[in-house]
Amino acid sequence: MGSILVVAEIQKGKVREASYELVSFARKIGAATGREVKSLVMGQGAQAHAEEMAKKGGGEVFLADDAALADYNLDAAFAAVKAAIAAASADVVLLSNTPTGWDLAPRLGAALDAAFVPDCFNVEVEGGELVFFRRFFNGKLDSRLRPTALPIVATMQPGATAAFEGTADGKVTALAVSVGACGTRFVEMKVAEARGVDLTKADIIVSGGRSLGGAEKFQEVIQPLADALGGAMGASRPVVDAGWLPHEHQVGSSGQIVAPKLYVACGISGAIQHLVGMKASNFIIAINKDADAPIFEVANLGVVGDLFEVVPKLTAAVKTAKG
Repeated sequence: MGSILVVAEIQKGKVREASYELVSFARKIGAATGREVKSLVMGQGAQAHAEEMAKKGGGEVFLADDAALADYNLDAAFAAVKAAIAAASADVVLLSNTPTGWDLAPRLGAALDAAFVPDCFNVEVEGGELVFFRRFFNGKLDSRLRPTALPIVATMQPGATAAFEGTADGKVTALAVSVGACGTRFVEMKVAEARGVDLTKADIIVSGGRSLGGAEKFQEVIQPLADALGGAMGASRPVVDAGWLPHEHQVGSSGQIVAPKLYVACGISGAIQHLVGMKASNFIIAINKDADAPIFEVANLGVVGDLFEVVPKLTAAVKTAKG
């Protein structure tokens, strides 16, 4: 029996919350299959991060400390993870479904000739075998994927489970990594300047999805309700990808993570990426004509109906109530 290797990420000087979510998944698998949980922390001067990971459920934590790992580099990270897999005798490797995971996991899967399962929101153990769950068709359907061979490389959606919050006695083991020549080098990281919309500070957000049909419908249907409620306008990723609204309006794992007092989702089906970005809202109202839309699973109040009929009436009712 092999082990489970959690590949941790360091972001803005600390271990990402998503890495401790991977620990939760790993410990769940470990408890059901008898596998040990082990982790990898890579970076430069990352001893403290490795010690923190060991105390928070990461088991034996392999520390790859090298100048080439100071900033993310695919070649260097690949060398570190391969070394950790060998040291841990890992046959299950978990990464976060983040830009780093998108870049690194496929290369690992190909190099190991592994079963590769990306973009998962859950994993269960059935009959001793791992079953991964992922959504497709814009979140309308869930698929169950049962790898038929080992090793397995999987990426898990940030926010899909709670981060491990307990304490556990782990240890840190220095990992010798032969990085060698890298075909790429880190140049710089650019952070987009904050522009007119900061949804993280909004108490009320009214968001629209792809079913609005066009940019003009946001101005005709969504913005009036947001104005009536004294809130801000948000959107799902397909809306931003289509160019209907700027990126600063995007709510989700690749946009802004929000937690307003009131979140109104209009015509949004509820893909896991969007749910990650808004499920911490205090009260969620979902309006969708598809009664089986995943958004209703997290909504406090659901309205099954045509948003082009419901939203204008809701806007009118709010205006009337406010006098």
